[in-house]
Amino acid sequence: MILGKVVGTVVTTLSHRDYKNRRLLVVQPLGLAGEAPDEDFLALDNTQAGIGDTVLVNREGNGARQVLRNPDACVISVIVGIVDSAYLGD
Repeated sequence: MILGKVVGTVVTTLSHRDYKNRRLLVVQPLGLAGEAPDEDFLALDNTQAGIGDTVLVNREGNGARQVLRNPDACVISVIVGIVDSAYLGD
C-alpha cells in the first residue's frame, strides 16, 4: 500500500474488459521530504476519487484482484481509499 495524489485521468476509446466501467487515474506517489520522487503510475479507481485527492493505493497484483473480486484480472494497482488526513509522528 502506498499514499499518492491523483493528478489526472485517462480516457480510452478501447480498453481491456477488466477495465470496463472503471475510471483509470494517474497517481503521483507521496514520499517524505528529501526523498527522490517515484514515477507516476496508473490505477483503477474503486472509490470515486478525483483529481487532487490523496489516496491509498494497493500496488500488488493479487491484492488488487481480490479488491475487484476478479482473480483473473490483469490489474496491478487499485485505489482502495481516499485519505482524509495523515500524520507523521516524531
